[in-house]
Amino acid sequence: MWKGAIEDAIRKIKQNIIKYPGKLPHITEGQRYEWGDNNDWIEGFYVGMMWLAYEYGQDSFYKEAAESYLTNFKERLDGHVALDHHDIGFLYSLSAVAQWRVTGSDAARITALQAADTLLARWRPRMGMIQAWGPADDPENGGRMIIDCLLNLPLLFWAHEQTGESKYYDIAMKHALQSQKFLVRGDGSSYHTFYFDITNGNALRGGTHQGYQDGSTWTRGQAWGIYGFALAYRYTKHEAFLDTAKRLARYFIERMAEDAVVYWDFDVPIDEGTPRDSSASAIAACGLLELLELMEDRDPDRMLFENALNRSMSALVEHYSTMDLPDAEGLLKHGSYHVRGDRAPDDYMIWGDYFYLEALVRLEQGIKGYWYES
Repeated sequence: MWKGAIEDAIRKIKQNIIKYPGKLPHITEGQRYEWGDNNDWIEGFYVGMMWLAYEYGQDSFYKEAAESYLTNFKERLDGHVALDHHDIGFLYSLSAVAQWRVTGSDAARITALQAADTLLARWRPRMGMIQAWGPADDPENGGRMIIDCLLNLPLLFWAHEQTGESKYYDIAMKHALQSQKFLVRGDGSSYHTFYFDITNGNALRGGTHQGYQDGSTWTRGQAWGIYGFALAYRYTKHEAFLDTAKRLARYFIERMAEDAVVYWDFDVPIDEGTPRDSSASAIAACGLLELLELMEDRDPDRMLFENALNRSMSALVEHYSTMDLPDAEGLLKHGSYHVRGDRAPDDYMIWGDYFYLEALVRLEQGIKGYWYES
């Protein structure tokens, strides 16, 4: 089953590369992507899919396509397009770091290290966190952290491995600890964001940006936490990160819908039209795969996690993939971007496509993506 889904996905990636040369996908509506320039937070996922396709089948078409974007990503770092957000790891771990890991490209390594320095500039020592959005003095976002940023920390951990400079490790570690302290609730659920006072660094309150309400649990945020804390444990061996990832995973699994794919928020009232978020399930599947590798064989959660992984991935392939739509631009149906903001509540999500493919190739061939050295 996994092999057929992978081959369908890879064919669609090639289809998109040929149809939209040099362009990158943006989220829109109407069961399609809007193809344009490198000016959002999501473009790295598309390039990462090309690298996964190349590693899986060794077809140089995908390698050459992925390599062709490096200059574009380098120019963005040089100020051609603003990078006033934390998503630099999403952009550069899956483009420049991926290229370096697969090919050993020195140019890709230099670009990735420049990206790590750009992310480092968003560190706010008074609050002990990497700021999510906007400039440091932004009255709304100056003191705001976000659970998504856990997936950007591998870029800093990688930079530490490459340079030996402790600043990268120290800041990634401190941000992960703050995320654990302020974004994870006692019952294993999570806030999407948390606010600090920019004048004195005091903690203020948990909140949401894309969830149902401040006290609810946005499913994609919970998925970021599962995978992000597992990766933080891999890099630091700080046991509490592994325990936190497992707590988040149990909460996620216990609240999956009957068909094993989650709705967009765990606390939203459910009716016939409530949107799913297939991308959250794909991210969580990657997190579960990571946890299963990190956990001991006798861990009491192993069977729970294995069963949930297989149920969820089977549901994505059989009922949410576009295998029945040969001309589709996306790989997964029924992803949601920002339901509360009425932005693409039920459509293709390029990050959902990426994590779906990452999970598939890891299941089939053990290819693990580009968050750390395989």
